[in-house]
Amino acid sequence: VFEHRILMLKGLFVNYLILPIIAIGIGLFTGDFGIAAGLFLLSVLSGGGMVMHWIKKSNADTSLGFILLFLNLVFVSLSLLMLHTFGEYGAPYFDAEYSQDINVESFAKGVIELLIIIPFILSRVIIFIEPVKNFIIDKQPYISKISLFVIIFYLFGLQNSQLLFELYDFEQELFPISVIAVLAFYFIIYFLARVVYNLESPFERAAFWQTITRYVTLALVVSTFSINTFGISMILPIMFAYIVQIPFAIVLSKHKF
Repeated sequence: VFEHRILMLKGLFVNYLILPIIAIGIGLFTGDFGIAAGLFLLSVLSGGGMVMHWIKKSNADTSLGFILLFLNLVFVSLSLLMLHTFGEYGAPYFDAEYSQDINVESFAKGVIELLIIIPFILSRVIIFIEPVKNFIIDKQPYISKISLFVIIFYLFGLQNSQLLFELYDFEQELFPISVIAVLAFYFIIYFLARVVYNLESPFERAAFWQTITRYVTLALVVSTFSINTFGISMILPIMFAYIVQIPFAIVLSKHKF
């Protein structure tokens, strides 16, 4: 950690200052509070479950990649605080209201405990159970596909999912706006990361992946808790982030750095 402190500070600066500013800028152009909140949430959630796969596949340094992943998990509380701050101070720019009864603070503790702390402790325990660990390693490709299916099933099985269809009926324009906003967001952060990181270094490549890859699954879960606060349109950029990020990462991982 001490050896790569400059790289880590650079990553924190990019992921928790520059990217949120970019998300706010694009969000203001959309004119929709929910879409802006969804983009902002993506901007403050770095890494994710697949990031170590992409780091390994591009021959980046996996040890540093794991440390960066763990560091980003530690900062999830900061990410939720930033989303809460965005809601409080950003709502007036969209002529919207940020509910003080149902807001980010009301579920932040549960999200951190159930989605970060418990899974991390469980993963450390599984490492010492050889049969379980070997089974997971052996079936990893299948587990990844099943996990993706479960996520999609969860998304479209939500009780509030019918609100998305109602949104499409009454505000169809928000769907193409959201697609363009997500494409612009990923386009900008990709070229920003190419400028900031030296891709000849395996350590900098690990930080590069931690920047261009967003924790979309966690963003999806948080957004479902935030529908009553930011509006159903908050889910739109996160839905389209799946469609953009996964194929983009697959193509990019085949690139010879």
